Amino acid sequence: MAGLSKGIQPSARRTAATARESAMSIEKRGTNEVSENLGGPALRTFFGIADAWHLSEAEQMKLLAISRRPTLHRWRVGKAARLGRDRLERISYVLGIFKAINILLPDPARASAWMRAANSADVFGGGTALERMSRGNVADLYVVRQYLDAQLS
Repeated sequence: MAGLSKGIQPSARRTAATARESAMSIEKRGTNEVSENLGGPALRTFFGIADAWHLSEAEQMKLLAISRRPTLHRWRVGKAARLGRDRLERISYVLGIFKAINILLPDPARASAWMRAANSADVFGGGTALERMSRGNVADLYVVRQYLDAQLS
């Protein structure tokens, strides 16, 4: 990703501020309270990113590790019970990936296109970042996040 601009868009700064506030909340509260209080904001953030990346419902379901479309629809309109730790972790990685790619590629169209572009880096094996992220394992989200964080340094 050499030669990429490192300017930060205002939306990326807002997203980073939200992530910092969420992290501070997690440190101050117990796990159950965090799940109840962060589920709504986490899902709103996720769906905003899903819209920015033009994710299909199937792609959203893979990233959230849900198997039922009605669950996705309920969550999108804000009718979520509390989210488990796994789903909060998934959303956290998606948020970090979104933040990093928007720092590296501040043009939203380029950032979105990168998610779907074939990539020759070893971690992608010629596939796309979205394909790697959609394999179903939290570890795959982590690998993409780690790759982008390395590009930032």
